[in-house]
Amino acid sequence: MSAQLLQGLPVARALRERTAQNVAQLHGDGIVPRVAVVVATDNESTGWYVRSIAQQAAKASIHCDVLDLGAQADAAELTAALRALAADDQVHGIILQTPLPAGVDAAQLVRLIPPEKDVDGANPLSFGRLAAGMPAFAAATAQAVIEVLDHYRIPLAGEDVAVIGRSMVVGKPLAQLLLQRDATVTLCHSRTSDLANHTRRASVVVVAAGRAGLLRSEHVGLGSVVVDVGTNVDDQGNLVGDADAASVQSIARALTPVPGGVGTVTTALLMLRTTQSALERSVVPA
Repeated sequence: MSAQLLQGLPVARALRERTAQNVAQLHGDGIVPRVAVVVATDNESTGWYVRSIAQQAAKASIHCDVLDLGAQADAAELTAALRALAADDQVHGIILQTPLPAGVDAAQLVRLIPPEKDVDGANPLSFGRLAAGMPAFAAATAQAVIEVLDHYRIPLAGEDVAVIGRSMVVGKPLAQLLLQRDATVTLCHSRTSDLANHTRRASVVVVAAGRAGLLRSEHVGLGSVVVDVGTNVDDQGNLVGDADAASVQSIARALTPVPGGVGTVTTALLMLRTTQSALERSVVPA
């Protein structure tokens, strides 16, 4: 048996179709959806990612403002920029890109992003609303996992799902999203004893720990689905996931590739959310 590859591109295309419908409606009402990306680093990989956001926005007819404050920016400059964007009615989505300069607390800054504009799901208030079952943008990568599973019709209701990693970027918000879908969730982490005991009995395993090759065949039950959110660079400079794909694919029935899996979906989701935010704010109460 060889695992089916759950490619991210078809999922992203479906999201882009929904985005195009929203953009057409907004443009018909004279509204241009607008997303702003605040950057304060000269990190090359960050630069590549921000350019990809801008390119996707242009293709979708979404205006994208990239505010590059430079790697020497301080907390006061970033605070002023975020407050201005939060107050600007023409801006529908705000993304604070990391890493940030040394000494700048990202956890404090993301709180300045209003939940309705928090398309990346970074504000803790967005997570709190999500956990309470209120409308909110979940962390984008966590939502991208759900989009992949839905697209390929992987059942979640009543299923055992193991999530490896407890970050606010993936693990914790993903656990909430899975609970909303009536899955039984086990949230594993670096202190989990006998990891394989938890993951082998799960029908879906999501690995998002940031450790290359962490998930191997002994961690996976026969016929399970593995969603790999990891992005690591190996000794040869190749991008690899947290799952050892060569080891897992003979056991699992389906596997997301790295690259080409969940990461492909995230940018498309950010564009869709920007249009959703614009639509919500364009509705004038009667």
